[in-house]
Amino acid sequence: MDRAAIAADLERARVLLHELVDGASGDKLDRRSSGTRWTNEQLLFHMVFGYMVVRRLLVLVRAFSRLPDRAGRGFARVLDATTPAFHQINYLGSCAAATVFDHRRMGRKCDRVIATLQRSLADESEANLRRSMAFPVRWDPFFTETMTLEQVYRYPGKHFDFHRAQLTLG
Repeated sequence: MDRAAIAADLERARVLLHELVDGASGDKLDRRSSGTRWTNEQLLFHMVFGYMVVRRLLVLVRAFSRLPDRAGRGFARVLDATTPAFHQINYLGSCAAATVFDHRRMGRKCDRVIATLQRSLADESEANLRRSMAFPVRWDPFFTETMTLEQVYRYPGKHFDFHRAQLTLG
């Protein structure tokens, strides 16, 4: 496991988020993104939110990896069944949250979340990084049927880069 590569990717996204936010005018932030219903500002928050979600996913993987596999698979099936509601909440939640963590505040939020993930990653044992659980694959194109803690740490960079391509900041 290349812990340094994961840490570097977390830092890369943190720096890039600041560049994107700091370099965008109000008009550009209010523009619709490409392929989503979000504005650029809402999508930028959603990209930060991907890192916020990872903090919760780490807790779930640590817990479910200690249970019988059927418990995790059952939980993932229940979550998959809620996919339409999840996508609606995900959309509306990012719209609402971007009004609080707007372009003036989302950089600081990103800094705090990534700093927490960096500390957590540094403290993880190799055995913990190999722990895994079943995931709801319908929720996100980057979720796989089973994910290790290491894969969860790698997930937000993929999510960030995917959505970065949808920004229309010019």
